[in-house]
Amino acid sequence: MASISIETKKVSELTALTTPANANLIPIHDGSALKKITFQNLQTAMLAPVREEVSPLLYNNAGAHNAIYRGKNLGTGVTAAQWAAIAAGTFVDMYIGDYWVISGVTWRIAAFDYYYKTGDTACMTHHVVIVPDTNLYTHVMNDTNTTEGAYVNSKMYTEGLEQAKTTIKAAFGESHILNHRQLLQNAVTSGRPSGHAWYDSEVELMTEQNVYGCKIFGSMPDGVTIGYNYTVDKSQYPLFAHDPSMISNRAWFWLRDVVSAARFAYVSGNGNAHCDNASSADGVRPAFSIKS
Repeated sequence: MASISIETKKVSELTALTTPANANLIPIHDGSALKKITFQNLQTAMLAPVREEVSPLLYNNAGAHNAIYRGKNLGTGVTAAQWAAIAAGTFVDMYIGDYWVISGVTWRIAAFDYYYKTGDTACMTHHVVIVPDTNLYTHVMNDTNTTEGAYVNSKMYTEGLEQAKTTIKAAFGESHILNHRQLLQNAVTSGRPSGHAWYDSEVELMTEQNVYGCKIFGSMPDGVTIGYNYTVDKSQYPLFAHDPSMISNRAWFWLRDVVSAARFAYVSGNGNAHCDNASSADGVRPAFSIKS
């Protein structure tokens, strides 16, 4: 079937454009007798192909809503109706790129149900992944240029995310922050991740895969050692797939991937993938999920 362009008009708007001020009866001849039909019936028949093309966009589930970028301002807080839609997993009137502006921070929808059914204990709670448009503040990964202990034993993980957690819980409510299971790196040998474990997770730095959709600087298998790059965060958030301009906020921000014995990955203010010494004070732009 040939594709059609509806732009931003809803079916109801298209209907209004084709409805006369007075929907009188229209005489038609079916070959045997003169009959009359209402304009509304004719209109319904004419718009049937349009509805067939548009209907997939109207499905209310994570898959459909992950496939649509809108970028609408949803207001200054999550409404009761939105919480209900999140709880039901329908995500009605919420799409990728939509955002809330709370206390001067733009909190943007990056994915729907990204962590659903993941974890050593399965996450069975419907949720919305949020990423702020800008860095919340700056912080070092470690006081010295070392990645020893990987992400979990870094100063960022043990101390540096506390301010972000406080800000996020104040914006959305502590009970609305999803706590789920994450497989995180906790050891490094010769500049390569060499250990991991499952941890409870609320707020984390993103991975290269979350942002770019692939590894770039993060340590990879070398043909001898497999490496510990196992992660739930293994694919790109739809936000960054739909609108790559959302990756760069013109400020440097950390990712949690170990690159070497001294460096972690980060996103450059110029928009390119990069890495930096662990003692550099770069941006904290974490991801988290909200639930009803």
